[in-house]
Amino acid sequence: MVSHNKRLVAALAAVAAMGMGLAGCGSDTAGTDNGGSSDGGKVTITYMHRLPDSEGMTLVKDIVAKWNKEHPDIQVTATKFDGKASEMIKKLETDVKSGEAPDLAQVGYAELPEVFTKGMLQDVSQYADQYKDHYAAGPFSLAQVGGKTYGLPQDTGPLVYFYNKAEFDKLGITEVPKTESEFIEAAKKAAAAGKYIMSYQPDEAGNMISGLAGASGGWYKVDGDSWVVNTETDGSKATADFYQQLLDAKAVTTNPRWDPSFDASIKNGQLIGTVAAAWEAPLFITSSGGTGAGEWQVTQLGDWFGNAGKTGPDGGSAVAVLKSSKHPKEAMEFLDWFNTQVPDLVSQGLVPAATTEDAKTPSDWSDFFSKQDIMKEFKDANNNMGDFTYMPGFSAVVAKMNETAAKASDGSGKVADVFSEAQTTSVDTLKNLGLSVKE
Repeated sequence: MVSHNKRLVAALAAVAAMGMGLAGCGSDTAGTDNGGSSDGGKVTITYMHRLPDSEGMTLVKDIVAKWNKEHPDIQVTATKFDGKASEMIKKLETDVKSGEAPDLAQVGYAELPEVFTKGMLQDVSQYADQYKDHYAAGPFSLAQVGGKTYGLPQDTGPLVYFYNKAEFDKLGITEVPKTESEFIEAAKKAAAAGKYIMSYQPDEAGNMISGLAGASGGWYKVDGDSWVVNTETDGSKATADFYQQLLDAKAVTTNPRWDPSFDASIKNGQLIGTVAAAWEAPLFITSSGGTGAGEWQVTQLGDWFGNAGKTGPDGGSAVAVLKSSKHPKEAMEFLDWFNTQVPDLVSQGLVPAATTEDAKTPSDWSDFFSKQDIMKEFKDANNNMGDFTYMPGFSAVVAKMNETAAKASDGSGKVADVFSEAQTTSVDTLKNLGLSVKE
């Protein structure tokens, strides 16, 4: 599925980590038998990634070459994995068991809990604390499990709002509505004119709608050695109510995000506003085909989902230190340097989690988004991210949420069903993984 792969490459999977107290899971000690090598005092670190590395970007090998030139005693070899994230995780699991795993590996925030549960990660809290101030607090916490740190955040995907200001002005909507009721009223006004200021994307429900609902509170926690699951929070109910009102009023588009119909809705001028992850900016420009170039803007989410002005995460990844690494201190030293090479990471289409320098908005992004410094908006969103926690096996929950969301879009179900099905699927998935669930 080419469209789905677009999301995998751009988003590098979705969201989050969690508090966890599971006996016998994970690894809290440095590896002593496997991993990186040394030669007469020179340490060799290996790093596996899934960054795009496309034409016009600063290639990972070139970024690493700068490090190697400046650090002769810590040499790094980077390898790009060209498959899907799930395939890379399977390979890493095998390699950790055989002692052939790299020191460092890119791991999506949503994958981190499962990788930890499989005992593939190394606790590097003692080295990470000195780098904590180099990153936004929300993303830094996504590289943690149960208060221990297993790597450093690389990129992030806070949810924001894209809108065509010129089209809003034509409709007499002088500013983006701040409250749910104001937004619903404006959406109905726009729909009467054949325009839509919000999209309902069934194929993104598991990633986007979970982030919106989770902006006001997480779904998963651990009590003792048991998981506690609640996907039907007040935030979930508010999110369901918001979208259900729009669907009932036929005041929202229902084209799947990665279907050509979504792109068509922008190109024909119908869709003039939507929630999107920060990493979506260059993909959205492509989807638009240039329609509305210079008219679109980015702003923070209003209080539409019971979120009290907070936002949630959708996408992004950390780089984790694997259990078999013999040189976690040196691996973390390189990793912090790499993840703070902000301009180079921006060239890869990422929204860096680092706060060591301001990310500059690429010129083509600026041209499309009204010469706005959208990287500043993304930074503000990063700093305004709510605490949202995920569980091992969350991919199964995402699949069920997407399936259920599609039924709500065609009228055969309700948006609230998305969250009730998430509850059942979460509990079943945890039990299937052999984990205790408190019900």
